[in-house]
Amino acid sequence: MELQSSTIPDQDPKKIVKVEGRVQEALPNAFFKVLLADGREITGFLSGKMRLNRIKILPGDKVTLEMTPYDEKKGRIVYRLK
Repeated sequence: MELQSSTIPDQDPKKIVKVEGRVQEALPNAFFKVLLADGREITGFLSGKMRLNRIKILPGDKVTLEMTPYDEKKGRIVYRLK
């Protein structure tokens, strides 16, 4: 008996979308409201490496986020642009 995979063959399950945005508001617990370049507003949270290295994010900073195709309302902040 052969196991069937429930994923679509041409869709990679580990596909990560990188987008840029600007932080609009700082929320509790290292969460942020981020306005993306295409006009959407999502909730971003700091990645673990940024927390460990104590990289500060302030409203107005440009950031790079990683998002999955499964949840369009959340993203992980992985880089603060200069």
